[in-house]
Amino acid sequence: MAKKGTSLVIVESPTKAKTIKKFLPKDFVVVASMGHIRDLPQTAADVPAKYKKEDWSRLGINVKKNFEPLYVVPKSKKKVVTSLKKLIKDAEIIYLATDEDREGESISWHLLELFNPKVPIKRMVFHEITKKAITDALEKVREVDQNLVKAQETRRIVDRLYGYTLSPLVWKKIAYGLSAGRVQSPGLKMIVEREKERMVFVKAGYWSIKADLDAKKKPLEARLTKVDGQRVAIGKDFDQLTGKLIKPKDVFLIDEKKAKDISSELKKGTWTVTSVDERDTYSNPAKPFITSSLQQEGNRKLGMSARETMRTAQKLYENGLITYMRTDSPNLSKEAINAARVCIEDLYGKEFLSEEVRQYKAKTKGAQEAHEAIRPSGSEFKHPDKAGLVGKEKALYELIWKRTMATQMAKAHKRSMSIKIENGKYNFTANGSRIIFPGFLRAYVEGSDDPDKALDDKEVILPELKAKDKLGLNEMLPNAHETKPPARFTEASIVQRLEKEGIGRPSTYASIISTVQDRGYVRKEGSQLIPTYTGIAVIQLLEDHFSDLVDYGYTSKLEESLDEIAEGKQDHIKYLKSFYLGKKGLKEVVDSKEKGIKPDLSRTLRLPQIKDVIDIKVGRYGPYIIQKIGDEEVHASIPEIVAPADLRPENIDELIELSKKGPEPIGVDPKTKENIYCLTGRYGAYVQLGEKTDDNPKPRRASVTAPLTPQTLTLQDALKLLELPRDLGNHPDTGKPVQANKGRFGPYIVHDGDFRNLKAALYDVYTIKLDEALAILSEPKVSSRGASIYKEFKRHTETNKKITIYDGKYGLFVKYGTKNIGITDDKRKPEVIDKWKQKDVEAYIKASGKA
Repeated sequence: MAKKGTSLVIVESPTKAKTIKKFLPKDFVVVASMGHIRDLPQTAADVPAKYKKEDWSRLGINVKKNFEPLYVVPKSKKKVVTSLKKLIKDAEIIYLATDEDREGESISWHLLELFNPKVPIKRMVFHEITKKAITDALEKVREVDQNLVKAQETRRIVDRLYGYTLSPLVWKKIAYGLSAGRVQSPGLKMIVEREKERMVFVKAGYWSIKADLDAKKKPLEARLTKVDGQRVAIGKDFDQLTGKLIKPKDVFLIDEKKAKDISSELKKGTWTVTSVDERDTYSNPAKPFITSSLQQEGNRKLGMSARETMRTAQKLYENGLITYMRTDSPNLSKEAINAARVCIEDLYGKEFLSEEVRQYKAKTKGAQEAHEAIRPSGSEFKHPDKAGLVGKEKALYELIWKRTMATQMAKAHKRSMSIKIENGKYNFTANGSRIIFPGFLRAYVEGSDDPDKALDDKEVILPELKAKDKLGLNEMLPNAHETKPPARFTEASIVQRLEKEGIGRPSTYASIISTVQDRGYVRKEGSQLIPTYTGIAVIQLLEDHFSDLVDYGYTSKLEESLDEIAEGKQDHIKYLKSFYLGKKGLKEVVDSKEKGIKPDLSRTLRLPQIKDVIDIKVGRYGPYIIQKIGDEEVHASIPEIVAPADLRPENIDELIELSKKGPEPIGVDPKTKENIYCLTGRYGAYVQLGEKTDDNPKPRRASVTAPLTPQTLTLQDALKLLELPRDLGNHPDTGKPVQANKGRFGPYIVHDGDFRNLKAALYDVYTIKLDEALAILSEPKVSSRGASIYKEFKRHTETNKKITIYDGKYGLFVKYGTKNIGITDDKRKPEVIDKWKQKDVEAYIKASGKA
C-alpha cells in the first residue's frame, strides 16, 4: 500500500517493476499493470448492458461514429484495476514507464483514460533498464505521444474489422470456426505458395564424378567440372516444372552409363595440375540484432521458436540484461560501441578490434520501434558466464553478446585456393580455403538456412601444388543425384520473407507464426512449416474472391499507412473510412461478392498434381477424396500426416482402393472369431478387431507402421499388430498394470501415466518381460527434450493430476498433468525447490494460472 504523496511508477510486468525499482529513489512505488488493462470486447458477455442493443456492439467499434472503439476491462484485469485505482488516488505524481513502442504508448494512454488522474502525469521512456538509463528517463520526461496511440488503435481497429468481416464468411463457405486475419492470411499464403511450388515440381536425375587423388602422399578430392570445354550439368540447370535441362546445348549431362564409362576412361589417363590460383578475401560481421534477425538466429542456432525467442528476450530485458527487444534499428549507441571495444581488447587482444568504429543504419522503411539494436545493456557488458543465467536465457544472452562483440571486431581474412586438374578432355577442380586471421569469426558466425552456405566459414586445406605437377589416382567416386523441390519454410526463413515483403512488424512475426499453427492452418514437422488442407482452402477462397486483401503489396502499404499515422503524416479517421467504407473498401468488397461464393467450390481444393476425375475436399472431419466412377462416387479420408505436396496419384489410388473395398475383413482372429479390418483414419492406416457397435464402441485397434502398408499387410501381420498393447503384469509397488505398446513415435512401456520409450535395438515390444520393464521404469526419467526427474510429488489433491519437477535443458520446471510450468528465477535454485512440500508446489501451480 502506497503512502499519501508518493511517486508512483507504472510498468507492464512484475519482473520489470522489480528491476526498475533498484534504480529509483527509495520513496518511489513501482507497480505492474500486467499489460493492457482495457481492450475491445472478446465475447458478447463482455459488452456493457447499455450497448448490447446497438447493432455494432459485438464488433466493438461504432463505425458510424468515426470508428469509435468500445473499450472494456476484461474480467481477468478487474483486481489489477481496483488495486491501481487505490494507488493512483494516493499518488502525488505518476510516471508511466511502459515500453517505448506503440503498444507501450497505448498501455499508458489507456491508464490515463480509465483513471483520469488529477495529479501530474509524466511519460518516461528508456530502451534498457540500467541506472543511467532510468536516471536519464526521469530527467527527460514527456507527454504521451498521441500519434503513436492513434497508430496502435488504428491497427487494432483494422485487425478487428478485417477479422470480424471476413471470418464469418469463411465459416459459411468452408467450415465453422475458421478465420482470416490481416497479417495472418498473407503469412499463410506464403507457406501455401511454397507448398504449391513443391506440388508442380518435377524431379530430375543426374550424376557427378569426383576423383580421390594422391598429391605427394596427401589426399586431394576434385570434382569433374568440364568435358571437352562444356560445363557439367548440376541441379540448378534443370527446370523445376519439367525436370528437363533449361539450356541442354550449354551443358554436358552425365547419366549412370556415362558416369561409369567416364570413370573407367579416367583410370587409364594421366592427371596433371594445369593451374593453382590463390586469392585473399575479407568478410565483415553481420549487423547487430534487430527483432527479425534475433528470431531467425534463435531458431537456427538454438532451435527456439519465434515466440519462445521473444518471450526469453523479454525476460532478459526486464531483468536489465539487454536493450529493448522490439526494434527495427541496428544502430548502436556510442556507449555500446565503447563497451564492446573495451570487452574485445580485454578478451581477444587489440589486434581483434576493427580499424574503425562500425555503425549501422536501418534498411527497413518506416522503422518505428525502439531506436537501438538489441545488445547487452549498460556501459559495461556482462560476460555470459557472469550474468547469473542458466538454460535458454543464458543461451540467448550469449548469442546477443557474441553478435554485438563481433560488430566491432576486425574483418576475417581468408585465402581461397582453386586447383585446376586435367585428364585428357576432362577438367577437374579442387577448391579450398584457410583462415589467415579469424577476426570476428572468433566470436560469432552467422547461421544459414542453406546447408551449402553454412560451410563457407569452414577451412578446407589443400596440399601445396604447382602447375605441371603429376597426381596419382586413389579412387573414382561417381555419385547419383536428384534435384530437390523448393525447401519448405522454417520459422527462421518465414520471418525473413515476412520482413522482406513488409508484412507485419517485428512485434507481430511471432504471433503470425503461432496463430497459423493454433488455427490448424499449418503444422510443424521437424523445423518445416507445412500447410494443412484446410489452410490451403482458406487461401484459395481469399485469392479467388479477395485477392487484394492477401496481396503482399496491399498489406505492406497498409503497414506504411500505420507508420504515417504514427508520424502524424496521415489522419487515422480518413484512413479507416477509406479502408472499410470506401468504394473498394473491405465492407463493399465483401458485401458485393459474398452471395456469389459457392460453398461446395470453396471446399474443393485445386491441387495441380491431381487428375480432374478426383476431387480433394475439406470437411468437418478433415480432408477427403471423391472419385467419380460413372454415376457413383467413392469417398476416402486423407490422413493428416500426408502433406498436400506429397499427395500423389499412387497415394490416392491406395486410399480409394481401401475405401472401395469398404470394411472388408482381411481375415478372422482365431481366438475371438471376430473379423479383422484394415482401415484409414486421420493419422493413417490401422487394423481393427471386430466392428464398432453400441455394445463395443471402442474395438481394439493398432496402427499400421512401416515397413508395412495396407497393400502388403497380411492376416499374420495384423494379428501381430493387435497383440498390442501387451499387459506385462502389475507393478509390485503400486499394484497397477504395466503395458507395452507402439505409438506414433515408436514403441514404449507405460505404468500409471509414466511413459518410457523403448530402444528398438535393445528391446522388442512383443517380447519384453515385466522384470525388464520394471528395470527401465526404475531409471531416472529422461524426456524427449532431455529433461530428467528432479523431484516427484503426490497427485494434485483436487484434480488428481500428476505433479513432477524436471531438470531440463533450460533449468527446473513443473510438469502438471500435460502442462509444463516454468519456475521463476527467484525460486529456481535447488536449495529452494528441495524445501518444497505438496502444499508449496500446488500453491505455485495455482499462482501460475495453469491449474
